[in-house]
Amino acid sequence: MRLLAWFFGLMAVILGIWFVWGGGFEERFTLRGSVEYLETAGSFAWLLGWGLLVADILLPIPGTVVMSALGWVYGPVLGGLLAGTGSMLSGLAAYGLCRLLGQRTARFLLGDRDYVRGHDLFEKGGGWVVCLSRALPILPEAVACTAGLVRMPFGRFFLALACGSLPMGFVFGWVGAAGHDEPAMAIGLSLLLPVVLWVLSRLLSRRLERKVESEHE
Repeated sequence: MRLLAWFFGLMAVILGIWFVWGGGFEERFTLRGSVEYLETAGSFAWLLGWGLLVADILLPIPGTVVMSALGWVYGPVLGGLLAGTGSMLSGLAAYGLCRLLGQRTARFLLGDRDYVRGHDLFEKGGGWVVCLSRALPILPEAVACTAGLVRMPFGRFFLALACGSLPMGFVFGWVGAAGHDEPAMAIGLSLLLPVVLWVLSRLLSRRLERKVESEHE
């Protein structure tokens, strides 16, 4: 199945990059090291943080540590918002780059059958995958790229991305502001909150869809 081969191939590339260069990046981007690096940009520390989070698509940058560093520099509220927004920008970049490959290239890579399967999968249930993947290692980049390749509806992708990224951003922003180095609670909260938000958003969107349908009857 070409879709699975594509997905696991992406994960293999990401893991390969981590094995080769990950150790050096982890040594440099500790919480304290990330804070010091952001502070070199002065009032544009937030922009440097966004750049690091977007660069995490290709480079083994520990994104959650950068998010915590934004919380350290800007506090739990503003830092959390900046961290969540940066995570969303990373997801949008990965989605957009693969979507720009076009449908013809996607069908060539996946085959017509798997392209249609992938599109249907991400259109119907991809929101859960996108939402939950944001708090996990390795998966966010592979999921966002695959969603873009199979042309998951942008509105649904964006909503799921927001539901997964913003809570995680605020949680790790709080972790950074509190000065924690091992955010076990943050990981649990960043997994739970996206689920709650995605369920609420789907319930709301379905209610709106029913209301629109009833008005047209």
